[in-house]
Amino acid sequence: MGKIVKLGFVGLGKRTETLLATLVHIADVEVVAICDFRQERIELVQNILQKQGKPQPKAFTDYHEMLKLEELEAVLIPTSWNSHLSIAKDCMEAGKYVGIEVGGASSVDELWQLVHAYERTMTPCMMLENCCYGRNELLVLNLVRKGLFGELIYCEGGYEHCLRERLADLDSYEERVIHNLHRNGDLYPTHELGPVSKILGINRGNRFVSLTSTATKARSVRNYRRELAEKGENVDPWVEYNEGDVITTVIRCANGEVITLTHSISLPRPYSRNGRVQGTKGIWLEDANGIYIDGISKEETLIDVAGNPYTEHRWDRVEDYYEEYDHPIWKEWKDHMVGGHGGMDALALQAFLDAVRKGVNTPIDVYDVAAWMAVTCLSEQSIAIGSAPVPFPDFTNGKWIDREPAPKTRWALDQIYEECFE
Repeated sequence: MGKIVKLGFVGLGKRTETLLATLVHIADVEVVAICDFRQERIELVQNILQKQGKPQPKAFTDYHEMLKLEELEAVLIPTSWNSHLSIAKDCMEAGKYVGIEVGGASSVDELWQLVHAYERTMTPCMMLENCCYGRNELLVLNLVRKGLFGELIYCEGGYEHCLRERLADLDSYEERVIHNLHRNGDLYPTHELGPVSKILGINRGNRFVSLTSTATKARSVRNYRRELAEKGENVDPWVEYNEGDVITTVIRCANGEVITLTHSISLPRPYSRNGRVQGTKGIWLEDANGIYIDGISKEETLIDVAGNPYTEHRWDRVEDYYEEYDHPIWKEWKDHMVGGHGGMDALALQAFLDAVRKGVNTPIDVYDVAAWMAVTCLSEQSIAIGSAPVPFPDFTNGKWIDREPAPKTRWALDQIYEECFE
């Protein structure tokens, strides 16, 4: 048995329930403290842990009191988008490792406060961005690291997910409702941006330089509410939403690559993270479930209407690359996946807990957190000034050019996996 990590939770909403459902399958971790201002949520989590046969944690309604526990080593913060950064800063000041859930920042200032808290305390802060540990995202990371894509040129990603019914329910306390009513920007950028950032080496030899964002008109949720009212539902048909139905953000990188992000959660469509990585020698396209690598992938010679031969390029299935190029993390864990989001939650949590046990920095660090979350408030600014370019802060203050090596652990995302075990 390894060292048991003493873990706490701040905010006991639905996301905490799914994290606990995953943590029960992870060895060497104990939830010793929980915090929420709602007593009913505290009791619910206590009951969940009791049914799992786990010790009862100490309960708090003020997380500042919880942070005084000497045995507490790390804190998970699945609270609201507007609160988790300030709580994370306080946790770092108390010397507790921090794992925050995804979401976008409200201001650049709160991100600088987070970075400065880390630099004062050297206490790590990790975003639990589970998509960084998705099988295909790690497969592409491995292919890029091994040089099969050549020099990287262009990437895409998106959060495209029809949540119209949830957004239309103003009484649901759904956090997205509040933000979609009052804001207009890429509110949820990290699922797609996290994996792409690791592939492009952001904050380690590369960085975001500037972005432009454009919003369409907002119609889908408003029209849906009007349809409900016409059917006799008790809803106000005149509520207007500020968030555009499609937000498109284009990011320029210091090394010349360009990233396009799409946020669209109100229009009817199947779910997609719209992943694309394009290099000089190869491409991965998520929605085609395809990879094409020059000189390796299939080609077919066809004849055009004039009788001239031409070459037609054909997609390889992503699955065709698993046997030889599956990332070692997935080779190790694919037959033992547990928990939410197809096992990605478990891998992200394992990566966080492993850093706590070893006393090293996390594979997604505070500079990643700041850069990824900044897209939300910067995209709002760009949209507000007519889609004009907005400069990206350099949260590393120049260290991105030649940063110290990332910790070489089995959960590494910033170097070739095999090098971690030399």
